[in-house]
Amino acid sequence: MSTQVKSISEVLKDAPKNWGRWGAEDELGAVNFLDQLQVLRGVASVQSGKVFTLGCPIARKEGDPVWPGRSQPGHHMTQDHGTYCCGKLQPLGAGLQYADDVIYMAVQGTTQFDALGHVWYDDAVYNGFSANTTIDGMEKCSIMPIAEHGVVGRGVLLDVARYKGKKHLDKGEQITLEDLLNTAKAQGVTIQKRDIILIRTGWISVFYNQGATIFYEGDFNEPGITYTPELVQWFYDMEIPAFGTDTIANEQTVSSVTGTALPLHGALLRNLGVSFNEIDWLEDLADDCEKDGQYTFLYAAAPLKIVQGTGAPVNPIVIK
Repeated sequence: MSTQVKSISEVLKDAPKNWGRWGAEDELGAVNFLDQLQVLRGVASVQSGKVFTLGCPIARKEGDPVWPGRSQPGHHMTQDHGTYCCGKLQPLGAGLQYADDVIYMAVQGTTQFDALGHVWYDDAVYNGFSANTTIDGMEKCSIMPIAEHGVVGRGVLLDVARYKGKKHLDKGEQITLEDLLNTAKAQGVTIQKRDIILIRTGWISVFYNQGATIFYEGDFNEPGITYTPELVQWFYDMEIPAFGTDTIANEQTVSSVTGTALPLHGALLRNLGVSFNEIDWLEDLADDCEKDGQYTFLYAAAPLKIVQGTGAPVNPIVIK
């Protein structure tokens, strides 16, 4: 006899919230935790000066990893040398010519941050603002507060795939809180309050190494963390301001615990105001961390300032 899947509201009815913690008008959420002391804590992690950028390429001819149903980025030249050769444009001044181009894409169609108002239930987004504020542009909890503040602090890589002895986790594989803590222990790193967590599953490498057909085949179900009371309470108690993964949605697509889609977008993004940094490229960083044993670093990211945006592209920088 089948059991009816509970609504996300029922699943999260006892989950903690940060609503009102920083005032009734707050739209920044847990990024409020990233004050000057947290920036300095991140700076103190820098040892070698090695730099890693986590953004994925945009508008490759082979295609980019995007959420199913979102269109691929379109990149087009508006003018180039051919425009001058055919006489449609004349050089500037003393023979100066230039190329220009445009790109059309979903604001969440590459490495990006979600706005806190991006996902909701019970007609309310983060901090209790009405879901009506999302109509025709995010009047509340857009990407702008996060973009203007920046996300800068001490970052920690949790290389769960390597801890489990895999190149990448399996489709739909759950990462538990115990997995996260055991990965940290195996790496010899202590997760501290207000750390920015990066979780490597290896999943995005499937897209680049095996192609889109393999990546998207069958029911789309990425590996990752998912809702459990213990995991959400840990995020709350540890005051985690933001986390990133090498997956499109930062969590197990269909929760093997609740049976619902993307419950952490409700529990963490909507309820706790935790910022989601999705579609990170973590392979190079992970390889280097495995070599030198350093899994902490300065993490710095500033999504584009898209007015009333539901999210924005970003190219996070890690400095070890």
